[in-house]
Amino acid sequence: MAKVEHDLTDEQWSALQVAWAGCAYCGATDRPLQRDCVLPISRGGRYTVRNVVPACGPCNASKCNDEVTGWLRRKRLDERAFLTRLVEIGAALE
Repeated sequence: MAKVEHDLTDEQWSALQVAWAGCAYCGATDRPLQRDCVLPISRGGRYTVRNVVPACGPCNASKCNDEVTGWLRRKRLDERAFLTRLVEIGAALE
């Protein structure tokens, strides 16, 4: 992680949590949220406003370093809705 440049600010993280209003993957609102990289750091991702989403612990642990669209399909979550929102929220907060 020390070799990767990250630029997500605390303000952006707070704004992401408000914009998603729960887990970006499953929509859970009843548990603490964690920062999850859509493109995992192990696959070249970084902590940036366009690559980080709030995720509940179970989703974050389940996704691990999987590619997000394949993981969403396996979990039978709405891939299209997630990707659309990801782009919209990222553009609005950048």
